[in-house]
Amino acid sequence: MSRIDALKNLLAKTPDDAMTRYMLANELYKDGQLAEAVDELNAYLSAVKDEGAAYRTLADAYLGLDKKKEARWALRQGAEAALAHHHEGMAQEFEDRLKEID
Repeated sequence: MSRIDALKNLLAKTPDDAMTRYMLANELYKDGQLAEAVDELNAYLSAVKDEGAAYRTLADAYLGLDKKKEARWALRQGAEAALAHHHEGMAQEFEDRLKEID
């Protein structure tokens, strides 16, 4: 059984487990299943107040799907979340990446 399948099975048993959903989203992203990763990341972000890292992966997934508008949104949200959690370096990274998206 793949890691993705194992996480899907675990999530089916505990659908409110945000960390399992986040781990599944990351595995989907690494496997190139970008649309599915976006869905899982958005579900995760609607359930928890992320400190910023999930927004990075979400932006990367959107960019991989050639959805620049959505990627910009994710980077802006990530910068706000990072600042709210005193992660100034991460917030700056997101701001810099926003400038790179044409």
